[in-house]
Amino acid sequence: MFFSQDRNQIRRFYLESWRKARERLPMEPLEQLVADVVAEHPEYHALLENEAAVGYDFRGELGQTNPFLHMGMHIALREQISTNRPPGVRAIHKRVARALGSQAEAEHAMMDCLAEALWTAQQTGGAPDEQRYLQALKELERRVTSKR
Repeated sequence: MFFSQDRNQIRRFYLESWRKARERLPMEPLEQLVADVVAEHPEYHALLENEAAVGYDFRGELGQTNPFLHMGMHIALREQISTNRPPGVRAIHKRVARALGSQAEAEHAMMDCLAEALWTAQQTGGAPDEQRYLQALKELERRVTSKR
């Protein structure tokens, strides 16, 4: 269900995973991953405890951050890091985390590269360019490690 094209189904998965975590119920590995990311974002807890969040339209032009998109980027990065796909992403993450002081800060920095790769793919109608994405991550790594 998490990989559904239905926005509301995906959002309900977040709400349900968070509910299970709060109630200390058994969870599938993907539910645990989602709950872990939610737990790291207390600013979204109240939202994720409200069914109305499922249908809400977050408006970037009004300065609103879409918490589902934000947390989804964390999840995507964690999956990339765990599988080391594209090759080298795990090592880059490790070095960026060391330079920035935490894995969470590294994920936030790396999200910009991922967002750019996804946006470009959407604009061109193709798959994300892994080599271009990896190059952007390497440039990020150079920037943050040179500040040390």
